[in-house]
Amino acid sequence: MHTLKAVITTTHTKVLNLVKSLSFLSKLTMFAFAISILPVLFIGSFSYFTSSKEIQKNVNESKMELILQITSNVEHKLTTVNQTLNQVVNSSVLKKALNNPLNVTDFILYNDIRNEIRNMQSFDTKLEDVILLNQRQNWMIKNSGLYRLNEYQNYEQLTNLMNIQGTSSWVLNPSSLFYSEESINVTGCNYSISLIKKLPTTKLQKYGLAMANIPACSLQDFINSDVQPLDSIIMLDESGRILLHPDRTLIGQPAEAGGFTGFQRIAAAAEPSGQFKTEINKEDYSITYMRSQLNGWIYLSVTSIESLTRESGKIGTYTVFVCTFMLLLSVLLAWLGSRRMYTPIERLLNQMGQRRPGLRARHTDEFQLIGEQVHSLFQSKSQLEKEVSQHIGQVRTFFLIQAFQGNLRKRELLEELEQYGYRKQVEEWKTMAVITLSIDFSEESSYEKKDLNLLLFAAHNMIEELVSADNRLTPVMMGHALATVIGSSDGNTESFHRTLYALTEKLQQEINNYLKLQVSIGLSLPFHSFDKMSIAYREGLEALKHRITLGKGIIIQYENINSGKHYLNLNYPTHTENDLMDAIKLADSDKAKELLHKLFKCIFALGLSPQEYQIPLTRLLNNTLIMMQESGITLNQIYHANGSLFEELTDLHIVAEIEDWFWTIVIQPVIVIFHSRQNAQYHNISEKLIDIVQHEYDKDLTLEECASRLHYNANYISSVFRKETQYYFSDYLTMYRFKMAKKWLEETDMPVKDIASRLRYNNSQNFIRSFRKQEGMTPGQYRDNFSSKPKAVPDDY
Repeated sequence: MHTLKAVITTTHTKVLNLVKSLSFLSKLTMFAFAISILPVLFIGSFSYFTSSKEIQKNVNESKMELILQITSNVEHKLTTVNQTLNQVVNSSVLKKALNNPLNVTDFILYNDIRNEIRNMQSFDTKLEDVILLNQRQNWMIKNSGLYRLNEYQNYEQLTNLMNIQGTSSWVLNPSSLFYSEESINVTGCNYSISLIKKLPTTKLQKYGLAMANIPACSLQDFINSDVQPLDSIIMLDESGRILLHPDRTLIGQPAEAGGFTGFQRIAAAAEPSGQFKTEINKEDYSITYMRSQLNGWIYLSVTSIESLTRESGKIGTYTVFVCTFMLLLSVLLAWLGSRRMYTPIERLLNQMGQRRPGLRARHTDEFQLIGEQVHSLFQSKSQLEKEVSQHIGQVRTFFLIQAFQGNLRKRELLEELEQYGYRKQVEEWKTMAVITLSIDFSEESSYEKKDLNLLLFAAHNMIEELVSADNRLTPVMMGHALATVIGSSDGNTESFHRTLYALTEKLQQEINNYLKLQVSIGLSLPFHSFDKMSIAYREGLEALKHRITLGKGIIIQYENINSGKHYLNLNYPTHTENDLMDAIKLADSDKAKELLHKLFKCIFALGLSPQEYQIPLTRLLNNTLIMMQESGITLNQIYHANGSLFEELTDLHIVAEIEDWFWTIVIQPVIVIFHSRQNAQYHNISEKLIDIVQHEYDKDLTLEECASRLHYNANYISSVFRKETQYYFSDYLTMYRFKMAKKWLEETDMPVKDIASRLRYNNSQNFIRSFRKQEGMTPGQYRDNFSSKPKAVPDDY
């Protein structure tokens, strides 16, 4: 045990030493290999398993569609058989025959019955035979003739069919049951599917049967062989016997005889259709089934699992090839990228007079060497400080920025304050506050946002002039605002507060007078120690954020904002937003602008904090971008700047600015795109409707039918057609039909009655009245005006 521990420890030490001895280039290359190879392996595996699942899903869906089609085909034929047999059993001829012994003298009645049967067999229903038997009158009629029922060789089996439940049912019977010596199994099929109806249909006492026999083998003719190979289709009756099977010898046998053991599972299932996996003859198969509502038959599609996995294997091979190529490409790019990234380090080492072979010999990491060089630079700190002292103003500004950002400890802060000439303030000030000043741009202002730094510099100079150096620290520009500390030796907080407020009002007024510029000032809470500067600075910035609801040119005290409100109320106006999105999609500019204003009014009536207002605003922007993406509009189509829309939104602080930004930058460009799309779509729809009318004017055309063909709502295409052509659809159709009527009246001898019929009028009088109303004369009078012209009969008449 101790030996194993020692081996592990030694190995671990060697690995660590090996890693340490590697150059940074080697480590970088290894890391690049790792981050390039792992995603390719992950994506390849994910793609393979996802595609395999999709194949299975698509196959299952296609199998279910196949079963639905087969069920529809078979049941259509069975329904036809049932309807035609109902006509026979309800005919007056059969009702009369049921009460007649049908002797040789009744040949006319017998001939009428045979005609009824032949008419039924004339339908394309694959009927083998239609059998009528009357137990009371002791006769049976089939294709081969008239028989005495008690003399027929299968008399007992036929009469037993009277015991089936119900008055009408589908039953699988041996074909030999219905053949006599005159006709011996001409179909070549051992089983027949019989539609049995008890007779008479109108009486409770049943003493006869009507049977329509279909050879079980002919069921395969009901199936469209172009949809799926027949050898994958099996049909079972409600008791589990095989009606259709690729092996005809299994017809009539239980499902288990064909190796299928899932009948009980299907029979017990609550759903009429479904899919599952099972074994047939020790091979795995996927079963798709559907139970018929017509007669309880079960339709099965059997697919070999091996055939499905074969397709997955092809995808797997293709995925391996693609992933291998991507891996090689990733490794190449990783190696080239590592070399490229290492180039600056190599240049730096060369400038230091170092070479990589020397580093490997010393087992020294590049950054370790660079660190040693940097350390030597810090040793010349005193010399650098002398040089920095020549630029004390800039350094002091940097120091104050660090102080406001909270990057200095209390001891360092006090020492640096004294070092930069603020000893008096440190010793005398008892109460302090941070003020933050921000420029408020407006449409009336003659300045633009690009002048911000210049304006802040001017405000900086005015603060230095208006506020005594003993009562302030040097103002510094922090982003888009000016920040400075105002202090007083007065320990009374209320007195200091009044003085501070008067000072900021004066400062705001003077800037407005001289620069013609509105500014907002945020006041922090009073504090008594310089190490609270960073907290007070954040309070001042927080106060400035409330311009979003309070407006421009104000003085905001941090102690007065958000008091007593400790919950987030986000009752977002979703309904209004949905209406806005609909207006944008409809390219309704006026309504969209009105809804945007209404939406902003709802949002800013919630009484939230500035940070909380970012939530509904960001949500609105995000939902708008999602709507664009779903409509196929890319961000590049409306936004060409290099930055981010979300960053631009965060930089806005006034409600009017935010609303105007949403309208001009986001919503209006999207409306323009939707408007251009609508024009093209309207023209296309109108052309298609006109084409339908001009080619099918002589059919029963309706707007609803045309809308269904074009896959649009009828009201929608009606309004589009009206907008494009200035006609309602019905008016245009009538107008075109009258145009064709006048053409036929002028050029042909077609009777007015036929013209009215071709133009879908119920009678010619309606057509004549409509024509007279439209043209001011009857069709005959109109034709007489052109009687001198030669006439011809149209080709399609």
